[in-house]
Amino acid sequence: MAEKPSHLNGAYSGPSVPPPKRYYRHKASDDEGCGCLLSFLFNLVLFAGLAVLVFWLIFHPNKVKFHVTDASLTQFNLNTNNSTTTLPYYNLAVDITVRNPNEKIGIYYDSIEAGAYFEDQKFGSATLTPFYQGHKNTTVLNPAFKGQQVVLLGADELSKLNSEKSAAGVFDIEVKLYLGIRFKVGTVNTWRVKPKIKCELKVPLSLNGTSPCGFETTECHIDFDF
Repeated sequence: MAEKPSHLNGAYSGPSVPPPKRYYRHKASDDEGCGCLLSFLFNLVLFAGLAVLVFWLIFHPNKVKFHVTDASLTQFNLNTNNSTTTLPYYNLAVDITVRNPNEKIGIYYDSIEAGAYFEDQKFGSATLTPFYQGHKNTTVLNPAFKGQQVVLLGADELSKLNSEKSAAGVFDIEVKLYLGIRFKVGTVNTWRVKPKIKCELKVPLSLNGTSPCGFETTECHIDFDF
């Protein structure tokens, strides 16, 4: 009997092995990350704006007002060393009323620095005691400046000072307050803000307890620095 031919020629290694499958992990693109950040910032700004709007609608905050109701200048003498340098002897007392007209907002005055200026030259300073001001409250501050201080005045400033002293005896003096304050709404305290109060005064020089004219109450200007 004849032998049946084999259907396999050569070595047989079995069926072919398919290539391994590769799995890829999805990664967020830079554009997606940027979009998420912008969306977060937009929502944050929107929430902050709504919070401010709700605060305004509920509490209707009114502006705190500063007025200088009295100012006394009993000494403002100059010793001229040369054409630009003077040494003033000064004695200035100021009464400043601070009015908080709000019914639901209190104010912490954490720091109060006062300065006295002539022609943008600072000649006196004072530090006042911190305090808390309640609702619909008026507080009186009494910064006093006394001593002597070297200041630099140009020819124009020196001429103006001598003219004011010899003519009407009324000096253009600025008193500035540098504040660190926080607002209290219920049990919540806000972050600290740093307003600057600027009071432009015309202060008569008093000689022997008398002055050529009285002092007029002056409203101060407020600039906020957040």
